[in-house]
Amino acid sequence: MEQLELFTIPSPCIGVCQVNNRGYCKGCLRSREERFHWQVMSNDQKRHVIKLCRQRYLRLLKRKRDLEMQAANGPDNPQQDLF
Repeated sequence: MEQLELFTIPSPCIGVCQVNNRGYCKGCLRSREERFHWQVMSNDQKRHVIKLCRQRYLRLLKRKRDLEMQAANGPDNPQQDLF
């Protein structure tokens, strides 16, 4: 039996409409196709897109943390010269 949807799923758009180097919106992390077809997607498709956006966000956070760790531990760190 199919569950009745009482509420529509709102767009994850936050009004930052710029594309990053991978082709995803910098604000909501949706692809071009995901943004353009949002209005005609089913609720299941929308939930899937939101799940993908969350995964993309977590990957970006991990990449940022990794880069920060590399910068802190890199050869440019003056603390390394003490040993």
